Amino acid sequence: MKKMGGCAVDGGCPTDYVALSVTALALILLLARATFPFFFYKVPRPKGSAFWIPVIQLFASFNLLVAIIMSANLIRIRRRHWWQSCYLWGVWVEGPLGFGLLLSCRIVQAFQLYFIFVEKQLPPVRSYICLPLILLPWIAWATFLHVKKPLNYWCQMSTSWIIPVVCLHGFYVAILVGFTRAVWHVEFRFDELKDLWHGVLVSTASVGLWVAAFVLNKIHEHVEWLQVSSRFILLVMASMFVLVFFSMSSSQPLLSQMSLRRKDHLACATMGKALGIPDSGLLSLRDQSIVLDPNEPLDKLLLDKRFRQSFMAFADSCLAGESVRFFDEVHELGKLPLDDSVRRIYMARHIIEKYIVSGKVVSIEI
Repeated sequence: MKKMGGCAVDGGCPTDYVALSVTALALILLLARATFPFFFYKVPRPKGSAFWIPVIQLFASFNLLVAIIMSANLIRIRRRHWWQSCYLWGVWVEGPLGFGLLLSCRIVQAFQLYFIFVEKQLPPVRSYICLPLILLPWIAWATFLHVKKPLNYWCQMSTSWIIPVVCLHGFYVAILVGFTRAVWHVEFRFDELKDLWHGVLVSTASVGLWVAAFVLNKIHEHVEWLQVSSRFILLVMASMFVLVFFSMSSSQPLLSQMSLRRKDHLACATMGKALGIPDSGLLSLRDQSIVLDPNEPLDKLLLDKRFRQSFMAFADSCLAGESVRFFDEVHELGKLPLDDSVRRIYMARHIIEKYIVSGKVVSIEI
C-alpha cells in the first residue's frame, strides 16, 4: 500500500506505464494515418494550407499528449530544471501549443468551408493569418498565468483559476459549434460535416472529462486510487481524442477518403468520378473504341483509345500533357448544372488547387 501511495503522488504506477504505451501507439497510428495517402497511393504532397494545417495538427497532438505526461505526474520527475517547469508543460505546451492549437486548426477549416460553400467566395483572411489571430486568446491567457503563477509543485491550480480555464475551452468549442451549424445544410459530398461534428463532440467530451477529473481529485484528494485512475483515463482519452480529432485539410477532400483499410478507400481516380459526373474522365477510359471522324470535336475523338493514346503522347512530347488534362477537367466542370453549386465548387477548387496555384507539379502557368 505504501508503494501505491508513493507512485500515486510521484508517478510511475503500473497503470501509468500502460497509459504511456497507449499514447505511444496512438501517436504511431496518427502519423501513419497522416502519411498513408502519400506513401501508399503516391499522392503528390499538397502545398499551402492543405499541407501545413494537417502538419500543425500533428504537432499540436504530440504537444498535448507530452504535456499531459509531464504535468499529470505519470512519470517520476524532480523539477530541478527550467524545461521541467509546470508553466512550460501545463500552461504553454498543453494550452496554446496543444489543445488550443488543435481547436484553432479545426476552426480555420470550418471558417474556410463556411465562406466557400455558404458565402460562395474565398475567405477574406488567408489561413496563415487567420490561425494566429484565433490563437491569440490562448497566448494571452498563458502569458497571464505565467505572470500570476497559480500552479503548485504538482501543476495543479485552485478552483478560482479553473473556472476561467474551462470558460476559455468552452468559448472555442462554441465557435466551432457556430460554424458547424452554419454549414450543416450544405450537401457535402465527402466527410467535411462529419469531421466538424466529430470535432465538436470529442472536444466537448474532453473538456467535460478534464473538469470531472479535476473535481473528483479536489473532493477526494487523499484517495490514492482515484488520483491514479483519473490520470490514466485522462491520458488514454486524450490519445483517443487526437486520433478522432485529426482530419486532412478541407481543400483536399479525396485524401480524406483514403484510410489505413484499403476497402474503405474511395475507388475514384479523378474528382469527376468522385462527384458522380456522367462519362467522367475521358482521358482515363480504357475499353471504348469508335470509328474516327476527323470532323468530330476533340472531346468525341478522345473517346477512341488509339487517338487518345496518340494525342496524349504528342502532348507529353511537347511538354503540354498537363494542358490536355486541364482541358479534360474543365470539360467535366461544364457538365455540371449551374444550379448544382456544391459540386461545381468542389470541381472548381480541385482544378484551381491542381493546375492554377503556382508551384504545383502539373501547374499550367496561366
